[in-house]
Amino acid sequence: MTQNKAQKQDFDLEERTARFGEAVIRFVRKIPKDTVNVTLISQLIRAATSIGANYCEADDGVSRKDFRNKIGLCRKEARECKHRLRMIATANENMTDEARELWKEAKELNLIFSQIFRSSGENLEK
Repeated sequence: MTQNKAQKQDFDLEERTARFGEAVIRFVRKIPKDTVNVTLISQLIRAATSIGANYCEADDGVSRKDFRNKIGLCRKEARECKHRLRMIATANENMTDEARELWKEAKELNLIFSQIFRSSGENLEK
C-alpha cells in the first residue's frame, strides 16, 4: 500500500473503524476461552464493531441532532474498547503488547469522535 493511500484511509473513518473492528476480531480469536475471557471477548467485540456501524449511521443521519447522537455513541464505544482491552491484557499477560496497540487505536478513535462530537454541538447552538 502506498503511503498516500494509507494516509487517505486514516482520514476515511468508515474504513478506519472497519479495520479496527476487523483487527479486534483477529485479536480475540487468539485469546484462550475461559470463564473470564469469554465475557470480555463478547463485550469487546460488541463495542469494537459498533463503532463502525454507528459511524455509518451518523454519516447517513437525517438531522444534525441524529448525527451528533450517533457520533456520541461512537465515542462511547471507543472508550469502552479501551477499558475492555485493559481488562483482557490483565487477564492475559502474554497478550499485553497486542492489546496495547489496539488500545492506542481505540484511544485515537475516541479522541477523533470526541472532537467531532464537540464540533457538532457548536453547530447545533448556532
